[in-house]
Order: sequence, then C-alpha cells, then structure tokens
Amino acid sequence: MNTPIQELKTRACDRIDAIAQELIEASHAIHARPELNFEEHFAAELLTTISNKYGMPVEKNVFGCETGFAGEVGSGPTVCIMSEYDALPDIGHGCGHNIIATAGLGAAIALSHVADDAGGRIRYLGTPAEEGGGGKLVMARHGALDGVDVAMMVHSADADLTTIDAIALQQLLVEYSGQAAHAAAAPEKGRNALDAAVLGYMAVATLRQHILPTERVHGIFTKGGSKPNIVPHETATEWYVRSDTMDSLNQLKPRVLAALESGAHACGCSVRHEWDGNPYADMVTNNNMSAMYIANAAALGRSVTVPGTNGRRVVGSTDMGNISHLVPSIHPMIASAPLGTSIHTVAFELASITPMADRAVIDGAKSMAMTAIDYWTSSEQQAAISKEFAQTNADKGVL
Repeated sequence: MNTPIQELKTRACDRIDAIAQELIEASHAIHARPELNFEEHFAAELLTTISNKYGMPVEKNVFGCETGFAGEVGSGPTVCIMSEYDALPDIGHGCGHNIIATAGLGAAIALSHVADDAGGRIRYLGTPAEEGGGGKLVMARHGALDGVDVAMMVHSADADLTTIDAIALQQLLVEYSGQAAHAAAAPEKGRNALDAAVLGYMAVATLRQHILPTERVHGIFTKGGSKPNIVPHETATEWYVRSDTMDSLNQLKPRVLAALESGAHACGCSVRHEWDGNPYADMVTNNNMSAMYIANAAALGRSVTVPGTNGRRVVGSTDMGNISHLVPSIHPMIASAPLGTSIHTVAFELASITPMADRAVIDGAKSMAMTAIDYWTSSEQQAAISKEFAQTNADKGVL
C-alpha cells in the first residue's frame, strides 16, 4: 500500500458525496415502505440494486436469509460493514433502520473503490430481522463471518455515542390452557386461563423488586379470550427477558418462568412455554476500533461520547451483540434526531427522514469508511484490535 492514508479517506468521502442524494432518497424510500422481520423484499431489492450499480457487487438470498444479501471486493484484512433495514409493527422505522441501511450502503460502496489501493477486503452484508428475528445470527451460522476480521455498523439515536448499552435478551412465549364454561350459568365448571395469565403477569411484577437494576422483564397479552360471558380457556403472553450478559440472563430466565407458571398452578390450568431460538447477547465494544471511529467522526464535526458521560445513554438489545462476541466489533450511535427523542417511538420515526437524519446517513457512511481505511493501513492497529478481542471476549455460545 503506497497511497497516503488521507488520500484514501478523501477518495472514499468524495465517493459518498457523489452519491449522497441517491443514498438519502433510498433512506426515504425505505422509510416510506416499512417491512417486518424477514419480509424486507423492497428494501433488500433497493439496496442491492444501488450497491451493484456503484461497483459493490452483492447477491440476495444468501447465508440462510431470503432477504439478506452479501458481497465483497478486494483482498487482505477483511472489514465487514452491515446494514439493517427491517421495521417495527405500527410505528414503522421508529428505530431508524432506514438510516442504518443507507449509511452502511454508502460506506460499502466507498470502500469498494479504495480497497485494492488500501490493501484490504470489504464484505458488505445486508442483515434482515434485527427487531427480534436475529438475522445476523442466522447469517453467521451459515458462514457470513467466515474470514471476517472486524465488523461495524452505525445505529441512529438522539446522540453521538460510542455504543448502545446492549444487554442480553431472549424472547419467551407462554400459553395457558383452562376449561371454557358459561361465566354466569356455570362458572364453577370453568378454569380461567385469563386469570392464570394475569396472576403470572403480577408474579413477574413482584419479581421485578428483586432483580438487578440493569435487568428488564416486559410482556404483553397476545390472546385474552373471546367474550366476557365465556370463561377464557386459552390465553397467551409474550415476554422479553433482558440481563447484562448471557451468563446472568441464564440465571434470570428460570426465575421469570417460575413466576409465569405460578398463575397456572393457582388457577388449575396447564401452561406451556417456548424460549425463542435466537437469544441476543450483550454488546462488547472493541475500544481500539472505537477510538478510530471517534477520531474520524470528529473530523466531520461530531463529538462522540461514552454513554453516560453527559447523562445520555441508549439501552436496548441487538443481534450485533452476538457478532461482537465472534469478531471485534463496534456499534456506535449516531445522532439523527433531537436530543431526548427516544428510539422505538412515533417521534423517532418522524425524525428519521429529516435533514438531521439525512446528515447522519452521510456522516455515518464516511465515519465507517475512514475507520475501515485506518484498520486496513495499520498493522499496529490490526494487532491491537486482535489482542484486545482475545483478552476481553469469547463466543460464549452466542450462536
């Protein structure tokens, strides 16, 4: 590699500027067509079309995901850039995945144009179903990370932060079965599955007094009966159970399940449960990589801070946490909405196509591209990142 680093960065950023309008239009188009887990056909088609158009060849329906895509350019140390593009029920892109998608697209295209001169390989992955489906896990199980040295993405937020406070999560589905009866004529013949679910819910509420302050348990009723004068014989609830790490999550899970099952025992009902097969792991940020990202974002006028430094943090769960246990990774948050606008809200969905959000698409693409170039062109950084990962990480069964 004989090309000066700053020249490579300038070329990458110029490439992003040259296609900036198309990236922003793609962000708005994805925002206007929200698609749920593994149903992101429009977004996947749009992203792959633009990627192929500008010299970053990718193919759809790869690594076990019909709406996933992948491709690579170059040779040498491999940087994986990821795009997310699924949406939420009711509030669409209330997590700003349209921004995440197109920032990743811009970075991948830019890097494909400098990879040979920088002595590196860019692998671009489109990862569906982050909002509960675990698309990154599915793709990783099918080999999407084979040969990858580091991975990164940016996530929209209301502040520029080094990372999301991502804690481990697993989804729990619980169904209660009782005995139907006429609620007025023969209530004694009934066994109320709704009562069982309600008591289970209340038992979890009391459990919350005695779990770690950082742990979270929240649920909804997905089936509650058909008519008030029929004793409900089938009900169902859906839960998210979260804890700091996979280890502490595995300690919390049986306590939550015991609380939910207690309602069935009290009401003479039966209960069955299913833990979702894709638990999300905690996020382990590689600090050496993060330092490079911070410096590159600063060059664009963004001040990226550690969560909590100025009182701001974003707590959640993501399948990027699992990736961070497999390869050195970063998941910085990029300000795309006014401070105080929480993700997963209508307000954040509305903010995700504003000029502030559009700037986040471009700045996110440039920050990642420049960080990848720093990694490609520094054997010292490559060694430091690998050493840190070896000291702080292990896969812990995250797939």
